[in-house]
Amino acid sequence: MTPPCDVLLALHYQNDVIHPDGLIRVGIDNDQRREAVISAATRLLDHARTCGWKIVHVRVAFREDYADLPRNMPIMANVKKIGAVREGSWGAEFHEALAPRQSADEFVVKHTSISAFRGTPLAGLLRLFNAQRVHVAGVATHSVVESTVRDAADRGLEVTVVADACTAAQPDTHEAAIKSMALMAHITTVAALKEAA
Repeated sequence: MTPPCDVLLALHYQNDVIHPDGLIRVGIDNDQRREAVISAATRLLDHARTCGWKIVHVRVAFREDYADLPRNMPIMANVKKIGAVREGSWGAEFHEALAPRQSADEFVVKHTSISAFRGTPLAGLLRLFNAQRVHVAGVATHSVVESTVRDAADRGLEVTVVADACTAAQPDTHEAAIKSMALMAHITTVAALKEAA
């Protein structure tokens, strides 16, 4: 049997989401915050690779005509309105600094919802890996990160949120989500993870 392992879920580190030229541009009002989260995410990915963790890079992308876009959520209506994360577009690609590498330990999952588990092979991959601990980071803290953390915790996984590798458009929204997730996950930073290794 495969020994238990740690898995990093890297969520929505895509051009439209965090690049200054992206259409969604989470944190566009503060370039310093954007650069801080990209730096933290880069260090987190480097740490995961050094430790030999499995890494699942999760991206959101929709058909050119948005026929697969959920119609019941205002956030999704806005994605369509601004023409963001269309499959095959630059905006739907991973940010260059945070892109997956060609490795047997790195995987890419695409989804069209809020949680990274819904309608994807993520749960099956985690079973295949015999995942024991799941470290979650990404953008935005209050949407894909929090939804994925709740799903992971409900599935009996030990979950850690790497707070400084997450962000939201407003700092108070980010902080509120972190406080909410502290009820079901351990909250940490990249530096604390590295120190504990």
